[in-house]
Amino acid sequence: MRTDLIERLLRGLYSTVLYLLVPLTIYHLIWRGFRQPSYFQRWNERYARYGDSPHTSTLWLHAVSVGEVNAAVPLVNALRRGRPDLHLLVTTITPTGSERVRALWGHDVEHVYLPYDLPGAVARFLRHYRPRAGLIMETELWPNLLFGCRDHGVPAFILNARLSERSLRGYRVLAPLVSRALRTVNTVAAQSMADAMRFVQLGARSAQVVDVGNLKYDVMVPDGLEKFAAECRAHCGRRPVWIAASTHEDEEAAVISIHRRLRERYPDLLLLWAPRHPERFRVVADHSRASGWQVSTRSRAQWPSAGDAVFVIDTLGELLHFYACADVAFVGGSLQDVGGHNLLEPAAAGTAIVTGPHLHNFAEISRQLDEAGALLIGADPMGVGGALEELLGDPAKRRKMTAAGQMLVESGRGALAQTLVLLAPALAAEKQEAA
Repeated sequence: MRTDLIERLLRGLYSTVLYLLVPLTIYHLIWRGFRQPSYFQRWNERYARYGDSPHTSTLWLHAVSVGEVNAAVPLVNALRRGRPDLHLLVTTITPTGSERVRALWGHDVEHVYLPYDLPGAVARFLRHYRPRAGLIMETELWPNLLFGCRDHGVPAFILNARLSERSLRGYRVLAPLVSRALRTVNTVAAQSMADAMRFVQLGARSAQVVDVGNLKYDVMVPDGLEKFAAECRAHCGRRPVWIAASTHEDEEAAVISIHRRLRERYPDLLLLWAPRHPERFRVVADHSRASGWQVSTRSRAQWPSAGDAVFVIDTLGELLHFYACADVAFVGGSLQDVGGHNLLEPAAAGTAIVTGPHLHNFAEISRQLDEAGALLIGADPMGVGGALEELLGDPAKRRKMTAAGQMLVESGRGALAQTLVLLAPALAAEKQEAA
């Protein structure tokens, strides 16, 4: 009784605070909407108000945004191949995640936004979709969502689970509540042993947690990648090319400064620039033009022209393709304290990789790439620029790095197969009930 009472008290306090903050969620949607109009749309889903009929059977996967959706691609595709009878629902939180779902699977999977972690909204969501299992990607530890899955008889799995030291410290503020929520989960399939240990420190039971590896290693190189890269190169001409990928607002001045410095040595150097957030597409193009460079964009020109100094990739879902078009890649979110972004995509595409020092979201992957000789880490913008300059002038070193990166990706595969084994009992139960 004591445990049940404590849980009720903690959940009640947490939920009361969230309900008091509901006006701020509306303000947040409006504020983001002025920067990205998609936030003005589909508010009913944010609060779990649906107009269609309740569903009878759903396999539900949650991926917060683009990065998590991309990580889930091998799993979703495997589920679609192996269980075409399943009704798949993929939820996200961001519009860019929503767009990525639609770009990947069209209407072959259903998509809605995950509601806010309000107990009423969570209950409406679970009653409406009636998921047979919930597959939650990476680090989405919403207490009411996890408790709601337990209360509605939905087995929950945290897949490709990661928990950095910083996130662990952050969750400790709510540790008494989060630890209880974690214990309702069927399985935590961690990316690494270090992540697994941190989940246990947060409150998961050792028996719940298993290290299966990182699904990102199961990234599939798209068919036609070489043809795409060859076509892009034909438009670029015979000149050096680097790509600044998944950059954030506070990194943009550094990218412009680095490009200016690099063009002093390589006057015909082309920058392919893919900002992390769509609202920065136009901004980086304008900043590049203000720097005196000729600029074109993927949406308008399709390919770079011989006179372009900057080509802005203002589309979603093509980053891996454009990695293959570059001699060297800078992966953003690493010069400011974001924690880095997916380093395995450029490795799989066969591109030498440079990052900044802030890599806590990909600590294990960056360590493995660094030890394999497939990654250069700059301590600051000057260091990143120096690493890029070094690689642009040393084709042999680039080839050595790309070979090491591709070998590491290949040797790291296997998380998908282990994840499917973990999910097999839940999927088998669904199949038997459907029969």
